[in-house]
Amino acid sequence: MFLPKKVFFTKGIGRHDDPLISFELALRDAGIERFNLVPVSSVYPPNCIEISMEEGLSELKPGQIVFCVMAKFTSNEEGKTIYASLGVAVPEDRNLNGYLTEYMGYCDEDEDVGRFAEEKARYMLETAFNVKPARTFNVTAKAKVENFTTVVATAVFI
Repeated sequence: MFLPKKVFFTKGIGRHDDPLISFELALRDAGIERFNLVPVSSVYPPNCIEISMEEGLSELKPGQIVFCVMAKFTSNEEGKTIYASLGVAVPEDRNLNGYLTEYMGYCDEDEDVGRFAEEKARYMLETAFNVKPARTFNVTAKAKVENFTTVVATAVFI
């Protein structure tokens, strides 16, 4: 059974006149372009510890298949603000799983979309186990659209 033991969080922004390349540039900005990313649903594994991006990247090899939870959004609507956000809720009892929520879309420049994602992750944890989270946080990328713009927020499992 594959059960991740570690996780790191990252985010990125990419802009280009091609949507695929803007996505690649967002992955580069996030530091995860060298991996074959496999999206998974939004469960924070039990007993999974958070590590720094630098430590996580040092444990991965180019071309490796890597599981992740990713919020991603691409737009070419010049002047609009877009976002990708992961909300995270981790229980005090590390034997329970936590939750991640992915939200993405258009927003106002000063809108706290990260807080919204964080609150939804908290809600998922509380309603699943009837426990309050020990910790909640969010990872959010926001950008004003120029050409094609892509934003990503990612939890990378090791």
